[in-house]
Amino acid sequence: MSDKEQAWPALPFVEWKDTCATLHMWTQIVGKVRLAQSPLINHWWEVPLYVSARGLTTSSIPCPTGSFEISFDFIDHRLDIKTSDGASRTIALYHRTVAGFYREFMEMLRSLGLGIKIWPMPVEIPNPIRFDQDVTHARYDPAYANRCWRILVTVDKIFKEFRGRFIGKASPVHFFWGSFDMAASRFSGRRAPERPGADKITKEAYSHEVQSVGWWPGGGDVTSPMFYSYCAPEPPGFRESAVRPGKAFYDTKLGEFLLSYDEVRAASDPRAALLDFCQSTYEAAAISAKWDRGSLERKPA
Repeated sequence: MSDKEQAWPALPFVEWKDTCATLHMWTQIVGKVRLAQSPLINHWWEVPLYVSARGLTTSSIPCPTGSFEISFDFIDHRLDIKTSDGASRTIALYHRTVAGFYREFMEMLRSLGLGIKIWPMPVEIPNPIRFDQDVTHARYDPAYANRCWRILVTVDKIFKEFRGRFIGKASPVHFFWGSFDMAASRFSGRRAPERPGADKITKEAYSHEVQSVGWWPGGGDVTSPMFYSYCAPEPPGFRESAVRPGKAFYDTKLGEFLLSYDEVRAASDPRAALLDFCQSTYEAAAISAKWDRGSLERKPA
């Protein structure tokens, strides 16, 4: 396998959608534990998972006796829980129901003295099934799980490079288990107008003007992995802006600029193509919304 194929593997959604759906539920179970144990941070930044050298991790989670960490390993295909007092447990990842994974995972937490309760209902998906009753989602293809993680490793590096160009308020590069996507956000520094009728999750997430770029493996009407970029609230002129590369387009249904992952991986320089998308869509947002770019952007050395 070439270095490029290692970093930018094919990930046809139709071939791994069942694995994706199962893994989505597994990450929600783990993510809800982090949510239950963590103090609120602006824009729900205590919620996401992070890319690691072997998979996805919660990072350190506080508990009465110290801290613990939960990590997916997509090389050896296991889930590890490690505590600050030296204890550890492992679950193998294989074809199994969400209900079976949930039962073993919660029992493993209890065996470590972590009697954590979570709301056992998935979020941000149509027709949710309680974790403890979900025998529908049971597919796990290790090869495709590994491919998805390798893409996240590559995109994580590039998003962090892009994030470094900005000295204003910016999010970490993080993986949201609710929507099952990776995102990085920049803020103008101004509060956003109140959204009438918005729930508390949306109010907190979009309390300030924000431009976000991200990667999503696909789902619903989107049948292939996509890079996306949006601005909230969307300023006049944003959607009409010329962005790069040339294959990027504005999707009126989603209210976002999209760029196919396959277009990026086929480019002669995928890194440059993705950075071009990040930069041009950010500029579209910053110019349209009249951000104070002089005080927000790092000047070239």
